Amino acid sequence: MPVLYLLRHAKSSWDDPSLSDRDRPLAPRGIRAADLMGEHLRSAGIEPTVVLCSPAARARETLAGLGVAWDALFEPELYGASEGGLLERLRKLDVSVDSALVIGHNPALEELTLMLAGSGAALGKVHKKFPTGALATLDFDGDWSSLRPHAARLTSFVRPKDLV
Repeated sequence: MPVLYLLRHAKSSWDDPSLSDRDRPLAPRGIRAADLMGEHLRSAGIEPTVVLCSPAARARETLAGLGVAWDALFEPELYGASEGGLLERLRKLDVSVDSALVIGHNPALEELTLMLAGSGAALGKVHKKFPTGALATLDFDGDWSSLRPHAARLTSFVRPKDLV
């Protein structure tokens, strides 16, 4: 049963208006949130087979802030991707991949979570808001190529504020 982790980048800084959206770094709150989420991932024993990360500075810094030694694929198409684009990319994962982590952006991550999740106690939280630094965990039957709307179960939704 494959497991999909969807992590929204941590809170970014808007302090320097001369920076492009792609180059915005994490804010101090985002740095703390990434550290908390890293502790959560380690304590939960989460070690994804594949990590797909947006090349945006805030996504890269979120990954670094997790404090894990995972290799990641920085894929330009993840920056600005729609939920459909993310789904298309996930469907291309090899059948040998048993878990994948995507570090990206909203609204795509929230919309993908809601599109895929056919069930799960935490769906109400996702409907309210998919905040920066939050992690959705979904599992589903089949392989990546068969990933379809409403075919997954949302097994967990953890926000940074849940870890304080």
